[in-house]
Amino acid sequence: MADDEYDFFAPQPKPVPRQKNTMFDVVPDAFSPKTIEFTGDHRRVKRVPEQSASTAGSDDKKEETPASEEPKPVEETIKQYVVTEVEAEKWEGSAQSRLFIKGGKIVNDDQSIHADIYIEDGVIKQIGTNLVIPGGARTIEAQGKLIIPGGIDTHTHMQLPFMGTQAADDFYSGTKAALAGGTTMIIDFVLDQKGVPLLEAYDKWRNWADNKVCCDYGLHVAVTYWNDNVAKEMEVLTKERGINSFKMFLAYKDVFMLDDSELYASFKRCKELGALAMVHAENGHLIAEKSLEMIEAGISGPEAHEMCRPEEVEGEAVNRAIAVANQANCPLYIVKVMSKTSAQNIADAKRKGCVVFGEPIAASLGTDGTHQWNKCWRHAAGHVMGPPLRPDPTTPAYLMDLLANGDLQVTGTDNCTFNADQKALGKDDFRKIPNGVNGVEDRMSVIWEKGVNSGKMDPCRFVAVTSTNAAKLFNIYPQKGRIAVGSDADIVIWDPKQTRTISAKTHHQAVDFNIFEGMVCHGVPLYVISNGHVVVDEGQLRVTQGQGRFIPTPCNAEAVYGRIEAREVARKPAKVEREVYEGPVTQVKMNSVEMTPPQHRNKTTNVVMGDDTSDQFHNRPPTRSGGRNQQDSSFSFSADKILRKILLRCEGGCADLDSGGEYESCGNYELYGSQVDDAVPTRHKIKVSNPPGGKASGLW
Repeated sequence: MADDEYDFFAPQPKPVPRQKNTMFDVVPDAFSPKTIEFTGDHRRVKRVPEQSASTAGSDDKKEETPASEEPKPVEETIKQYVVTEVEAEKWEGSAQSRLFIKGGKIVNDDQSIHADIYIEDGVIKQIGTNLVIPGGARTIEAQGKLIIPGGIDTHTHMQLPFMGTQAADDFYSGTKAALAGGTTMIIDFVLDQKGVPLLEAYDKWRNWADNKVCCDYGLHVAVTYWNDNVAKEMEVLTKERGINSFKMFLAYKDVFMLDDSELYASFKRCKELGALAMVHAENGHLIAEKSLEMIEAGISGPEAHEMCRPEEVEGEAVNRAIAVANQANCPLYIVKVMSKTSAQNIADAKRKGCVVFGEPIAASLGTDGTHQWNKCWRHAAGHVMGPPLRPDPTTPAYLMDLLANGDLQVTGTDNCTFNADQKALGKDDFRKIPNGVNGVEDRMSVIWEKGVNSGKMDPCRFVAVTSTNAAKLFNIYPQKGRIAVGSDADIVIWDPKQTRTISAKTHHQAVDFNIFEGMVCHGVPLYVISNGHVVVDEGQLRVTQGQGRFIPTPCNAEAVYGRIEAREVARKPAKVEREVYEGPVTQVKMNSVEMTPPQHRNKTTNVVMGDDTSDQFHNRPPTRSGGRNQQDSSFSFSADKILRKILLRCEGGCADLDSGGEYESCGNYELYGSQVDDAVPTRHKIKVSNPPGGKASGLW
């Protein structure tokens, strides 16, 4: 039956008892390769169960109690929700690949409907009411709950080697925590040392991730230096390795930073390949200088981190990156929008027609930078990241407003965690504190609490900024980011009425600190389904290392390049056809390079002003009292100086100074501007008794 034949708005039938089935612990192919071959079709290949459906009927069945038809009042249903972790056990049978989600409200980025969902082999097969489903499927009752697409975290750094150490969360603990919070896909950054070939770095990250990830993942690649080989490797990555985004740095001078010419070249290359250019926007030169100023002033604590990279340093880099990208006609994605200034700059650029996207993160939306002034050094250092959290306490609400109204588009976390002993590398020098905070587990709840629960955005917009927009920008929509027939079964059953308190004591990340410590959030994931497998099941986290897959991200995403081709045509430079000018042209003879005798030409020539002749003039020195000597003149009849400024005329025609002739070769010449008494010798020591005006000593 076609999807459009279902009556999505028909009255909902009363819930029925769920069928018994074994618990979803692991998937049968959890230890098989999970990489999708990158071919012309980027859709994933459906996985075939190890056993036939005929064995499914022998599975034990579990008694389920139907949910109440009327939800209880909020004050009666709010309770503390904590996801506990249990060991996953290997499953037998194929009924695990069949799920029936009944009675919930499906929320996509553009609409909400009441409908049921049938899932098989990790793909959504049916959506509607009164569905006919095969036997052996597990039924999950979602009455009174929201059914949303799994979250996509656009910005993570798992097990990143950085500032002399390595991030505490690797691809296993990081993706496990992501699933616990309702995120079913991350996009990590390939960020190796400067000079390492991009393909070599890419292979290193794939080897780290493929055997550890618990959920699907994609990759961005950082470009930290520029040459012809980098340009060639970018083409290989886009066409053969499933990469469609490259990140450039305007910060971290002498480490990752590109200058403006390299930035422009990289943007042009992204445009040629149909890739999305990403920028970490801070002015690296200013940061380097102001960091030294902080140390010289004796300020070496975590607060100096924010003080040496103030808000305008971020805003300036955002403006510069947008200007350079606009000149290259390349779409731009600003990562980690941390300040009001940079967010407003992005919004203003969008209103001027620039193709630019902004990514605030969970940290900038959920907390502020005042913690960097905390008396506890560990607490303050735990909030150090770049760009820094801003001390203005109104910043999170401001960024949430822009995210809600569409000026900012997606949300990530910049999840890059370091424990206390790692942060302590900078206990005496803030410049050595590893930059990074947590967020991959808490992003969904923080944005719901600060966005939806506060009334700033509706659930559809929540889905857009946590999942759908990311899938569109990185060209994996509607495979990801939507609940629709044929989409991947990455689904979260969300309870907007339950609460949880964020704490490092209960989170699933490997780090010993949480920047959202003590925050009470409404909205928790009751069930999380990743590729059709229930990994969070009523408070129990059941994941298997290596269960996730690499998801290729093809180039030329419609949401990114949909306007670029037309702009390329509209903005193409065009020559103005006009008649040739045939009027008079002034002959410039003075101070021109062509007309000045070669022996008198300066080494440096200004094409506008002619030769630099500043040394040819007599400059009057000041008097001993510092005043100007009014009796001294800058005018000189010296022939050798006049020859620098005027032409010689040879009456005999034997000396052509313009073509390099020597004026000494002929005596028949005269200087333009000669005086009649030039041949009269100068008389010296002549006393004038009565100068013009009469005697000064007479009596009148």
